[in-house]
Amino acid sequence: MQRIINFILEYRNAFLYVVLTLISLIITINSHSYHQSKYFNSAKWLTGSIYSVSNGIQSYFALKQENQLLHQENEQLRLALFNLETSTPADSSDATKYTVTKAQVIKNSYATPRNYITIDKGRKDGITQDMGVITPLGILGIVENTSANYATVQSVLNTKSNINAKIKNTDHFGSLIWDAKQDNVVQLVDIPRSASLNVGDTITTGAMSSIFPENIPIGVIREYTLNQNQSSYTIAVSLFNDMTNIKNTYVVKNKDREEILELQKKTRDVE
Repeated sequence: MQRIINFILEYRNAFLYVVLTLISLIITINSHSYHQSKYFNSAKWLTGSIYSVSNGIQSYFALKQENQLLHQENEQLRLALFNLETSTPADSSDATKYTVTKAQVIKNSYATPRNYITIDKGRKDGITQDMGVITPLGILGIVENTSANYATVQSVLNTKSNINAKIKNTDHFGSLIWDAKQDNVVQLVDIPRSASLNVGDTITTGAMSSIFPENIPIGVIREYTLNQNQSSYTIAVSLFNDMTNIKNTYVVKNKDREEILELQKKTRDVE
């Protein structure tokens, strides 16, 4: 306490100057309308600046929650879209072919011949093998293994990957594979020579897939060449997804897949 008293006594002239300055400012502001106007404008500017900074800080920390809400909203929109595209007027209102589950990537590889992605949803969330995984921009891969809380996804950047794909707005389809050379380019093979192609055309999932809904975006044609037999094209496809930067995903389940596969198996057995 004595130190505080000594400090005040030592700097008493400075304290007196500050007090007198404040008093003079108050008297000046109260007695002159011009100074009042300047004071209040400055005060409003300072208050506004403080509120602006405070709001910016609050908005920053609210981004994660807002992102989660948007992810959840997109999940519902995609569910409605996929089932709208596959429904007919005769379908009942509760008839849905696809289910959609939102998930987030917790591990992603893209620099090896066989790349895999780990997501934070598993068996307890209804995730099973051979479900399709997409992002807001396009396809990502197919679920390969699951645990109670997680799943691994075979990326489209995997030399084992083989997905039915087509040229948008046509019925020309082939197989989407990867040659392990570039992390942003895959190959679409077995497109017949009769197909009309142009650089920049969009490639989407095909109707022959029992995993993905038709017309999910994949990428655009970068270049194309005829194969050795001159009978079909090999197309280089630039992916819409940046495979090195993936976070939010959606796992898509075709509820008719098992029925389709069982019917196809019976047909093969008869042959």
